[in-house]
Amino acid sequence: MRPVSHDLPTFKAEFFRALAHPARIRILEALVRGERTVGQLQKDLDLEQSLVSQQLAILRAKNVVAPRKHGTTVYYTLRDPLLSDLLDVARKIFNKHLVGTQDLLRELRRERKTR
Repeated sequence: MRPVSHDLPTFKAEFFRALAHPARIRILEALVRGERTVGQLQKDLDLEQSLVSQQLAILRAKNVVAPRKHGTTVYYTLRDPLLSDLLDVARKIFNKHLVGTQDLLRELRRERKTR
């Protein structure tokens, strides 16, 4: 039997860790709509320039986004368009969880009324 490699699970965990910040998720969702500069992301997301730059550096280091320099301006884009699908699937999962939570809240309110 072949030994299980720990490299692949580590790689996967590092990838998801790169996504695990609210600002990085917002940046990725903005980049789904097309390439953006730091300034455009800052304006669109109402975030500080330093925060946007810092989070883009992390996403770049993990090969999640790709920079493209044009003169003195750097444009960022998703390295893999499948990230758009990943974010969409995550949104659907979250929606199901929220619907379940709403059902529980309604049940709790009904329970309270019957006491």
